[in-house]
Amino acid sequence: MSDLNAQLRITELFFSLQGETSRIGFPTVFIRLTGCPLRCVYCDTSYAFTGGKNYTLAEILKQVAQYTPRYVTVTGGEPLAQKNCLALLKALCDAGYHVSLETSGALDISAVDARVMRVVDIKTPASGEVDKNRWDNIELLTPQDEIKFVLCDENDYNWARQILTQHQLADKCEVLFSPAQGALSATQLADWILRDHLPVRFQLQLHKILWNNEAGH
Repeated sequence: MSDLNAQLRITELFFSLQGETSRIGFPTVFIRLTGCPLRCVYCDTSYAFTGGKNYTLAEILKQVAQYTPRYVTVTGGEPLAQKNCLALLKALCDAGYHVSLETSGALDISAVDARVMRVVDIKTPASGEVDKNRWDNIELLTPQDEIKFVLCDENDYNWARQILTQHQLADKCEVLFSPAQGALSATQLADWILRDHLPVRFQLQLHKILWNNEAGH
């Protein structure tokens, strides 16, 4: 049983359509935790680095329940940077939601509740944070998890293709390739994937298409 008085710092909690992953398009409650130890060049949620407000687990669960969702996504910032994130994930699973975690891949995912779909971002050279990748996480992935690459240029693509092969990622779980908005043409990335017959899912961020680049919609 989670300590419902445990606190987390939250930047925002909102109801929207899932914009990424294999659950794209599903109505989802998003819980965006405050704080992140990384500074990726393409970050679209830098407003979550600081600020926010403290909420207890009980208060968070009450807010989530108001939307009667099937899906809940815990994101950031980097949610695992807050120790009570693990308790939040467990509590959400215990409440019967389909829970996903969006993490940078820089922190240990081993203690995340096994019921959670872990979406692990592998940082590319152009992100500026490639040295932060925690490669041990790859061995922890299961078929219900997903790996995401955000690609800024052709060098990123070639690097990601090498990592894909080296670690046999497509045999572990679904792999997502996305173009960094404003940096790489979506059409170009799609053409490369088709040319090289990569076993990956191409994705665009649905929320940016629908709501004109508003991350927190």
